[in-house]
Amino acid sequence: MGDDRPLLVVVGNCQAESYRLLLDAGDVRTQRIPALHELTPADVPPLLELLARTDLLVSQPTVDDYRGLPVGTRQLHAVLPPGARTALVPSLRYSGLHPFHLLVHPPGLDRPDPPLVPYHDVRTVLAADERRGRTAREPVRLTTEAVRAVAAASVAELARREELHGTVVVSDLFERPTADAMRTINHPGNAVLVPATARLRTALGLEPRPPGVDRPLLASIHAPLLPEVVAAHGLDAAPTHDWTIDGRTVTSEEVAATHREWYARRPEMLDAALERAAPVVEEVRAAEAT
Repeated sequence: MGDDRPLLVVVGNCQAESYRLLLDAGDVRTQRIPALHELTPADVPPLLELLARTDLLVSQPTVDDYRGLPVGTRQLHAVLPPGARTALVPSLRYSGLHPFHLLVHPPGLDRPDPPLVPYHDVRTVLAADERRGRTAREPVRLTTEAVRAVAAASVAELARREELHGTVVVSDLFERPTADAMRTINHPGNAVLVPATARLRTALGLEPRPPGVDRPLLASIHAPLLPEVVAAHGLDAAPTHDWTIDGRTVTSEEVAATHREWYARRPEMLDAALERAAPVVEEVRAAEAT
């Protein structure tokens, strides 16, 4: 169509579309594509055809043959035209604002996300285990030290993955988090997405520009912000007790009750969530003891 601006594509999880919107600042053409976990075999040929014409590719590190499809990072780079520029950005997960929350996706287990919100809560997981006959444990208490320990572990893990995969560095953006840093453990807010996008522009050789959009991104779910978290990080925000889901308030009690009922029907997912919760419980208890 006579448009000689470079074609930019962003491939990754639910964060990828936010990066595309922010990078689309007038000096590039962009093409929206589904998140990797939503791709079907029918999507692969048009994706590869698109990449064969792509000038700029942003992607998150992905293993070869992800979900049985040839969409790993190495496989996507292999179909780019000569001279295409690439940048890797890590998948952002940070537990420092929501230290009790977990994502649990065990290989081979169908429909791993609980209802209402796709996040497991360590306290609910332990309560559900006790309800099925496990001896009662001491309550897991969140202290300032525990919040900071979980936060530091999150930053260290993100920095490890950045070094391992050679991605753009963004882990430092969480060293002094704001309340808008993360809506949930895997949904970064604009406070992180905007500076991360600026670094991606630099990595791609693009001139600095204001973000392509200024509306809140990845904002469909907001997890509660506990008082202990606000205090530990010195956040300029009021604590919250309930979830906000698509603009609707859903109480933490409703979420916990719904998840306990789900665990009773899905004991295999409770077992998987318990396994993932164990290091968090150990970290919190160790911090509580200091």
